[in-house]
Amino acid sequence: MIDLPPIGMGCAGIGNLYRRVDDAVATDTVAAALDAGIGYFDVAPHYGFGLAESRLGAALAAHDPDARALVSTKVGRLLEPTGSTDHERHGFVDAPPLEPVFDYTRDAVLRSYSASRMRLRRDRIDVLFAHDLGEETHGDDAARHLAAFLDGGYPALRELRDAGDIGAIGIGVNEVAVCHQLLDFADLDLILLAGRYTLLEQDGAVALIERCERAGTRLVIGGPYNSGILVEGSAQARHFNYAPPPALVVARVAALEQACRAFDVPLAAAALQFPLRHAVVGSVIPGLVGRDQVEATLRYARWPIPDALWDRLTADALSSDAFAA
Repeated sequence: MIDLPPIGMGCAGIGNLYRRVDDAVATDTVAAALDAGIGYFDVAPHYGFGLAESRLGAALAAHDPDARALVSTKVGRLLEPTGSTDHERHGFVDAPPLEPVFDYTRDAVLRSYSASRMRLRRDRIDVLFAHDLGEETHGDDAARHLAAFLDGGYPALRELRDAGDIGAIGIGVNEVAVCHQLLDFADLDLILLAGRYTLLEQDGAVALIERCERAGTRLVIGGPYNSGILVEGSAQARHFNYAPPPALVVARVAALEQACRAFDVPLAAAALQFPLRHAVVGSVIPGLVGRDQVEATLRYARWPIPDALWDRLTADALSSDAFAA
């Protein structure tokens, strides 16, 4: 089993997610992360339609020439040429004129893996995730894509791992149900679960966590801030799961803030550290852009949090049962 560090870097931001980022800022972010001891980077072809992978590859070539850092990327989308010149597509700004097309077949997985290696400038990729399977993403096409993956893509991942070309395999998703579906049929080294096991959503993944413990599958937690609100706070709340937050969510964040304030702990520190309290979680990967965000992440990761606060944050009054009511 691959050993991931507790804190990694999500790289969607350096693919121009929601705003344009200069090449120099992207490179400096990766360099700052390496300097700070963050040695794991998660990326995907979808992030800026190859832009994030290319920027990460260039930055690692310059600042990690011995390839000591661990890198995960994803399969499940092929990048096809498009004539679109829209400023923003799929949330990414000023991205290359390519369109991500879902394809989980064997041929597509192998083609995607090869293209990612070229963009990342790496002979070997440490972790390869199948990206965004599930009904919330695919609707009526979910079963077809799942079958394509189990029949073709998943065996291809196993072959790459068994040959030593990649270190570990798994899925990268933001919905819990498809994790259970895959575990019914596939042995997964890792599951990257984004936004579903957080300080805001503490209970939704409990059954999955217990199942992963039994199966020997480790979890990587993405989106520990629920796409921003657990950093922004209730007063400045703008982003919850990539959309404006409903009033119930803002109220819950305010309650969490109040609990943290009583112990002089930043809400973001509690949010970052919360998933790591469970032994099945191997790494948490907040999205980072800029040296200031890297430095803040390290402060949050090291912030001392007393047991009494954890007791308060996980009490019934602040449970996600109340949140979901």
